[in-house]
Amino acid sequence: MKSSPNFFKAMLATLVLAITFSCSDDDNGGQPPIEQEQNIVEIALGTPELSILVSALSAADGNLVDLLGTDGPFTVLAPTNAAFTAFLASNGFGSLDDVPTDVLAEILLNHVISADITSGDLAAAGAGYASTNASGAGGNNISIYFNTSNGVRFNNVAAVTDGGADIDASNGTIHIVDAVIPIPSILAHAAANADFNSLAVALGAADGDLIDVLSGDGPFTVLAPDNAAFSTFLDGADLGGVNTAVLSQILLNHVLDGVVTSSDLVAGGAGYTNTSATGPGENALSLYYNTSDGVVFNGISTVTAADVVGTNGIIHAVDTVIDIPTVVTFAAADPTFSTLVEALTTLTPGTDFVSILSRTEGSNADGINPDFTVFAPTNDAFTDLGDLPGEVVLTQVLLHHVVGGANVTSGDLTPDGDTTAPTLEGDNIIITLPGTDTNIADVTDGAGNTGIGIIAVDVQAGNGVIHVLDTVLLPDTTN
Repeated sequence: MKSSPNFFKAMLATLVLAITFSCSDDDNGGQPPIEQEQNIVEIALGTPELSILVSALSAADGNLVDLLGTDGPFTVLAPTNAAFTAFLASNGFGSLDDVPTDVLAEILLNHVISADITSGDLAAAGAGYASTNASGAGGNNISIYFNTSNGVRFNNVAAVTDGGADIDASNGTIHIVDAVIPIPSILAHAAANADFNSLAVALGAADGDLIDVLSGDGPFTVLAPDNAAFSTFLDGADLGGVNTAVLSQILLNHVLDGVVTSSDLVAGGAGYTNTSATGPGENALSLYYNTSDGVVFNGISTVTAADVVGTNGIIHAVDTVIDIPTVVTFAAADPTFSTLVEALTTLTPGTDFVSILSRTEGSNADGINPDFTVFAPTNDAFTDLGDLPGEVVLTQVLLHHVVGGANVTSGDLTPDGDTTAPTLEGDNIIITLPGTDTNIADVTDGAGNTGIGIIAVDVQAGNGVIHVLDTVLLPDTTN
């Protein structure tokens, strides 16, 4: 009997399959094939209580399903169906279809962290911040606050559900949470972290509707004192006893316009910026920063947690309340003036320059009253002077650098001309605009020396203003 060609082909195919399966069983020790671990999207697809999340990922802008199907690693805080239902109802959405797709994408990205973070990692840290994939002020990634003191909570609005932690995926970890986490503003961040309770109370108590101000579009950079900082500042007093107008200015002295990250500050090294508080003449107060040893403001307040990003700004937590500065504050904080500080203190013990230049009230018995305009020589200026004179002469030299009873900013100077200013020493100095070479302005001192350069202007304090000199001014010694 003849066998057909098709019969032989079928037999050959059967033999190949048999050999293939036999080799496969041998390679795996005779055990069934190992199933490949599922990724985050595949796990969500197979979890009934995450069905709305899956629909949201598909509906949102940005191909989020594709994103979460990549290698990652990711940590996904996955809201339950009940969480999404509550979110839609509280925001006036009839269904997921009513949420603008770009808004939905950012909300979902606020639940995605580009790192594999387990509950053990969170518990070990206790509390802190991580960055989500949502976009915040200045194009920086939105921050999220976690706290494990009572379960695991995020931004104090969502908790990991019982049994919902540490769902392991091939490209990260899922933690199922009981609420959708709104994208936080800087005020929402402050409210979420109990370390800022005193700040939140102070903002509500101060004049100026500061809560409304900081709820605006901004962007703002807020230097946020923690509870311990407020406790030290109050020194046992009650916050309610602080004058609300004064409290407003103190708080505004912690607010900068724009987004200033820790990287921006480090890149600057040291220098001055302006706060939202105002001093004499309604001029914005200055703030000195130095990054040589951490990030320190006005020489007293150190950043303890940097770059907490919200929708309308950024927060840097600080360990000290930054009070309204005097001209002495800036001289003490800025190492450029260390020789000047030595001259004002240890080298002239017979005159309490620190107390005098810290005054904020007038009608003093000696007639030396704020506001002050201080012409501050740099360390290099004192080096160029050579040996410092004795106390009697040095005292007069220092008084020759101070104008009392006037906050004279660069804008108050005569343009294209001379401004004469009487000093506390008794001699006048003459400021000439514009300056020569690289000088902003030139100064003629009481001794008639010319071409002395003002190299920086308008460091504004609460009781006066500082202009920086490249040369020490000398009084007229013939008087």
